[in-house]
Amino acid sequence: MSIQMLTEYFLKYGAVFIFLIVLLEYMNLPGFPAGVIMPLSGLWAAHGKISFPMVMMLSVAAGLTGSWVLYFLGRLGGPKLMAFYFRKFPKQQPVIEDKMAMLREKGCIGVFVSKLLPMVRTIISIPAGMVQMDFVKYTVSSLMGIFIWNLVFVGAGYFFGEAAIRILGSV
Repeated sequence: MSIQMLTEYFLKYGAVFIFLIVLLEYMNLPGFPAGVIMPLSGLWAAHGKISFPMVMMLSVAAGLTGSWVLYFLGRLGGPKLMAFYFRKFPKQQPVIEDKMAMLREKGCIGVFVSKLLPMVRTIISIPAGMVQMDFVKYTVSSLMGIFIWNLVFVGAGYFFGEAAIRILGSV
């Protein structure tokens, strides 16, 4: 998918497009990668098509909403999902149980750090729900990690987007 096509979607659907794409990514569902949309939305902000604070607010709200969906999935259905998964992949059970023990021990710090790591940042919500982490503490630690992650990506688009487009355009 080209930058021009993504820009057309943004012009057609506006801020809803940013929210929806980031939400899908934080729910670990397929779609446009938020790692592309967030820098691009930063570039749009640099061009005055949307404000930088609005992009940040939308992307953080979408990230938190997606994280809440997975948290409650883990809290309400996690044990059944894990039992099914362990039947299919029994060798992974000790590794996953070890990670859940780490989450019980580290708590909020474990969630915060996980929100800053690729691949782990979306999945951590399910085990956090499964270990029944306090929802308010989970929300605060997730919010801080999501804000930092999104600030890096949106900020990169805002400050370096033009240079990246010039480089990519010359390739």
